[in-house]
Amino acid sequence: MKISKICLAAIMTVACMVATLVLFENAALSQSAMPTNPTDAGKRVFQRGNCMGCHKWHGNGGGGYGGDALSLRKTQLTREQIIETVSCGRPGTGMPFFVRGSYDSVQCFDMLRKDAGDLMPPEANVFLRPSEIEAVADYVIAHIKGKGEPTYDECIAFFSKGSRVCNVYKAEDHSAGAEQTKKAAQ
Repeated sequence: MKISKICLAAIMTVACMVATLVLFENAALSQSAMPTNPTDAGKRVFQRGNCMGCHKWHGNGGGGYGGDALSLRKTQLTREQIIETVSCGRPGTGMPFFVRGSYDSVQCFDMLRKDAGDLMPPEANVFLRPSEIEAVADYVIAHIKGKGEPTYDECIAFFSKGSRVCNVYKAEDHSAGAEQTKKAAQ
């Protein structure tokens, strides 16, 4: 069976058009799926990794089921140190490690599991990829580290649609504003 050159050319043209449409569709989907704020991916990791279970949504820490988490707002850790802490956890504390193989095939704080002994941090409920750990470190640095007390606006930004949790901060923000107005009037 011979296929004419015209028929072959028509088939090739249609195939190219279909391939082009698929490429454009995939490009459009990937662009629409990208977060508008580069730290949005880190916020999603913060939520999915359940960092807020101990550090709370605002990063102030305090008591949680994982222990008395340190304040990420007051931390002096660098980006690299945050990445190491998320990857390897914190020996002797409730801070879990999020990298599969930490202390086994991956040395953490110059230790393997046998070296860590009783100081071995717990394993997280979910493992993270290096890019996810970098994203959560960037989120902490951009939105939590060095910030003052949590505000209503930060709460709304974190929960997107709002949350009853934010009502506490709304009342505090209004009372702080009223206090400033009162002082200015004096």
